[in-house]
Amino acid sequence: MDVEQVTDELYALRPSEFTAARDAYVAEARRAKDRAAARAIAALRRPPLAVWAANLLARERPEEAERFLAVGEALREAHRTLDGERLREAGRQRHRLVAALVRTAAALAEEAGQPVSDPVLREVEQILHAVLAHPEVAGPWAKGMLTAVPETAVGFPGVPPETLAARASAAPKDRAPARDEERKAEKAEPAERAERARAAAEEARTGLARRERERDAAREAATAAAAAAEEAAERLRRAEREGEEAAERLRRAEREREEAAEAAAGAERAAGETGAALRAAEQALDEARDAVAHTDEEVRRHGRAERGRSSS
Repeated sequence: MDVEQVTDELYALRPSEFTAARDAYVAEARRAKDRAAARAIAALRRPPLAVWAANLLARERPEEAERFLAVGEALREAHRTLDGERLREAGRQRHRLVAALVRTAAALAEEAGQPVSDPVLREVEQILHAVLAHPEVAGPWAKGMLTAVPETAVGFPGVPPETLAARASAAPKDRAPARDEERKAEKAEPAERAERARAAAEEARTGLARRERERDAAREAATAAAAAAEEAAERLRRAEREGEEAAERLRRAEREREEAAEAAAGAERAAGETGAALRAAEQALDEARDAVAHTDEEVRRHGRAERGRSSS
């Protein structure tokens, strides 16, 4: 079984369809005795709704996703070089693109039959900012196979201190380029501060979205627990009813067995009495036969005697 193809197919599904489809593939792999594929597919986790919406955006709008990734590369390069002008230009593109792509993701999700709420859209925005800032997030998102909302900081990594120290200790012949770099850094500082402020705001929104997600998950868990408890109570009531019905059937069977035993005993007694009567009748019949035979013999004897007297 092609695990990569299955994974791609699963992450294209709506979250509500994910688990059943994944379990079906796991069962299929097990039937085929492909244990490695079964383990790999079973390890896949259903993506949150915001992740699914962000993946849907990358899958359905690949050209827009490619432009967005290019902006991310430009932003990361501008942060590395402390190019203030490039930072400002890329920052403007960043916010315009993120806002537009969030709206597109919302429209695509609705077209797919899975409308998303404002808290989910804020998570989509968080994901897109992380895509811009972090290549390790951008890669899976570009394939439409991101699995979780990034928990990393949404800001861009700063310039390492050793880089600034190396610039400060450059040889005299390199002082002019170093001064140029320092001026660029000074120009970039307001943009850096603004970027940090935006990052802090995004982190605050991220925390809010995470708390809302945890609250919703707690509500869902409570609802599921209540439903499970009610179902268990109903099963218990049904088992009790079935137990009572079984006990009643057992009692009825015992009564029928006792009645059958009594009927059998009565039949045996009646059979015994009938046998005794039959034997008595047979004995009387034998006696009657003997009496008839004796009478016949007497009659014959008298007959012979009478004939003897007549002849003399």
